[in-house]
Amino acid sequence: MTDIDQILRATPSFRRLSAEDRQRVASVARVRQFARGETVFAEGEPSDFFYSVATGRVKVVKMLPSGKEVILEVFGAGEPLGAVAVYEGRPFPASAITMEETACILIPRTTFFSLLEQYPTLVRGILTGLTLRLIELTKRLAELSGGRVEARFARLFLKLAQDIGRPHTDGAFVGLPLSRQELADMTGTTIETCIRIMSRWGKDDIVRTEKDGFVVIDTASLEAIANA
Repeated sequence: MTDIDQILRATPSFRRLSAEDRQRVASVARVRQFARGETVFAEGEPSDFFYSVATGRVKVVKMLPSGKEVILEVFGAGEPLGAVAVYEGRPFPASAITMEETACILIPRTTFFSLLEQYPTLVRGILTGLTLRLIELTKRLAELSGGRVEARFARLFLKLAQDIGRPHTDGAFVGLPLSRQELADMTGTTIETCIRIMSRWGKDDIVRTEKDGFVVIDTASLEAIANA
């Protein structure tokens, strides 16, 4: 059984709440299980629920005007999904799809806003987390829309190593088994380009691909590529 209060404490949007306010949110929340590859919500659907990842990983996918599908972000345990759309009451601007078996906390939007009206302290606790998420997504869109492809790859792996990397004898291990197509989608390029870059980086001992993830070996080279 997932401890909803514990997940809320780990979620940026809720971690600054008082224990009393967090318990109020937990009382109206529920947990839903998703299989790997299942859609949590689709682009254009009404934002009737606030979602937060309890366990597992979810990719947020956006269809660009050019017809190219890109992965905007990968979310893990404790992170909110589609929060901006929920707060604004507009349809989800992108789709959320699980990358592995995942559990999410769901809070009905109308119930959540009723709580905000009753307890103003909830609003203050949530604003900081929402602002930080907006800044992160704006930066991510900027990275996808410009710059050299290899630089975008370098920034991606530097971020993954920082966010979810674990110590490894050769560097930092990123336990996220992304396919070449998923890497291409996350950097706004083609699978052929992705294969070439990852093959060269593997030979140069910059990033090594393993069955269950990647080993980021040479962060100095990645930083040089990212800033070139």
